[in-house]
Amino acid sequence: MRGVRGVRWRRIASQIGRSVAVWVVSTLTMLLLAGLLPDFRLQAPGGDSATRIAVTAACGAGAFGLLSAVAWPLLVRLLLLVPAFVLGLLVFFLNGSLLLLALHVNPSGRGEAAPETAVIVAAVMSAVASATGAALTVRDDEAYRRRLHRLAMRGSRHRPPGPSAPGLICVQLDGVGHDVLTGAVRAGLMPTVARWLARPDGDEPPVGPVPPPTHRLTPWRTDWSSQTGASQLGILHGSTFDVPAFRWYEKDRGEVMVSNRPTSAAELQYRAVLRTGEEGLLAVDGASRGNLFSGGAGEQALVLSIAARRRSRENRSRAGYFAYFSDPANAVRTALSFVAEVGREIGESVRARVRGQRPRVSRGGLYPFVRAFATVVERDVVVAAVMGDLLAGRTVVYADLVAYDEVAHHSGPGSRDAEKVLQRLDRALALLERVAEHAPRPYRIVVLSDHGQSPGETFRARYGLTLGDLVRAGCGLAVPRRAQRTHSGAEARAAVRAALRRPVEESGGRHRPAPGSEPIVLASGNLGLVSFPDVPHRMTKEEIDARHPALLTTLAHHPGIGFLLVRSERHDGVLLAAHGAEIPLAELTDDRGPLARFGPGAADAVRRTHSFPHTADIMVNSAYEPADGEVLAFEEQIGSHGGLGGAQSRPFLLSPLDLTAPTADGREPVGAEEVHQVLRRWLAELDGPQVPLPADAPEERAA
Repeated sequence: MRGVRGVRWRRIASQIGRSVAVWVVSTLTMLLLAGLLPDFRLQAPGGDSATRIAVTAACGAGAFGLLSAVAWPLLVRLLLLVPAFVLGLLVFFLNGSLLLLALHVNPSGRGEAAPETAVIVAAVMSAVASATGAALTVRDDEAYRRRLHRLAMRGSRHRPPGPSAPGLICVQLDGVGHDVLTGAVRAGLMPTVARWLARPDGDEPPVGPVPPPTHRLTPWRTDWSSQTGASQLGILHGSTFDVPAFRWYEKDRGEVMVSNRPTSAAELQYRAVLRTGEEGLLAVDGASRGNLFSGGAGEQALVLSIAARRRSRENRSRAGYFAYFSDPANAVRTALSFVAEVGREIGESVRARVRGQRPRVSRGGLYPFVRAFATVVERDVVVAAVMGDLLAGRTVVYADLVAYDEVAHHSGPGSRDAEKVLQRLDRALALLERVAEHAPRPYRIVVLSDHGQSPGETFRARYGLTLGDLVRAGCGLAVPRRAQRTHSGAEARAAVRAALRRPVEESGGRHRPAPGSEPIVLASGNLGLVSFPDVPHRMTKEEIDARHPALLTTLAHHPGIGFLLVRSERHDGVLLAAHGAEIPLAELTDDRGPLARFGPGAADAVRRTHSFPHTADIMVNSAYEPADGEVLAFEEQIGSHGGLGGAQSRPFLLSPLDLTAPTADGREPVGAEEVHQVLRRWLAELDGPQVPLPADAPEERAA
């Protein structure tokens, strides 16, 4: 008992010593800033003694530290009501306000600062105090562990340590394809992953013996819809059924579904739970961080599918902000990084324009701020939340880091910008690995991706018109003048005139459709979807030809389009392509015909999508050039995913060697649903939970 009491007193003494040291350093920092900044002073206008100035600084630093510890968490709770985008902009103002308040309550009555100077002083002092505290605790494992726990879990309910059986941490590197990962390892951009695979980074030969690998790298294949909405739904909830694209039109509901829209994400999750009869991969003692879907987890942060619901104890998606930003030093550091990232994006965009880089898309408007949120705020909050999960001993965690995917869309999958993001993601993995060493249970870290990205210029950049323009031209509808002047637009109009048996001189006329019959054209990367909303069912090829005789021919023969999928009265479904190709789905193969260049599994992926209730009237996949791996995005993206063709369909699974191989026969897993089963098997191997849904749960939810 005496020994335990002695350890407790030593711990208290150590904490007091660290607090005093941080106070002293903060006081010295305040004195230094008062000497450097003209609008910040710690003495009366007529001057004061050095002792009086030092006391003023000490009181000001102490008051600022106490206010940061007490008032800042309350302010952050209020900030949870503010959109995340605004959060970073308010951090500096609030921190500066706390400093002004600290100077106002200073017993010496001497401190004074201009508002704009107070912002700078508060930011510097918060950063210095945080760095000092980290430096003093880094040599003390127990103190370091406690500090990390406070940093990530402050404001969350305390949980006792879990059982000693290993837990599972799954980190999704959104959009990082298998080939991109292996290339980054070879180039020395991801030393942590290189160490796990025992592959020396860079071109230099290794010095000394190379440690054995701890992980294996396995590629897997997505469905036709190679995007986060389908893949993550399949990985977390075990079903990708009836998710034909990132966005699609549902005729029975008269609604456009968009995977990253909160209401759509909630509906997709609900459908998956009904179909599988299970709540999800994370239903027992799990945490979902930064995902589109919850996976059934009880602990959630930045989860889109619950974002549309009213906040409650059961709905804490935004509580992850509080867990991270309750430390003012974190708030300042993230805000500074946010501003720096905005500046970096603007600079890189200007640089690409000046150099005439091709392909290139517009990167103006709000995009620099969107990029900064994805690469800084989302990353910091999610990583901090996972750190807390590790130290709390949760059984299974799934976290999505979206930074690479966002940057690669606009800068390109192999761009310098994207490579820098990969380096930062590797550092995040290294941090999680170090924190796991302090966790109350051992952990197995699995890293995976939901899809890759395929490079290439946009359809519009190459042909001067969008897919929507081409569809309208093929239907004989009015199109913008810029589209009329293109070669593709002229060909489409000529095809319409020929199909309708109209002479060339009547080209100025316009085919007037019935009200409400104009097509809805949606894009998901290099996958396009065409729906006719006034027809309640999925139209057949015969119906489309009768209504718009030139449309399917115009699309199938366009050089920017690889193939079309349509329903058929004769063959159930057919694939249409150039040169009059019309292949029934039952006869479709991967090794010959229009799908030969798209790789193995393409035929099965097309057939499966055809079976979905909400597949569009016309499914359009862009052309693909295997020699350079390029596709043509129907969106304004030079790194795209969503359809078939190239690296977008080949993500990766990086798993510890002490877990069984993803497949017994060494083949690549096919589809996110199979990846879900692999993760479930690994949970069982780690004595993880089995998570059946109660038999009455679907009925309760439906009610």
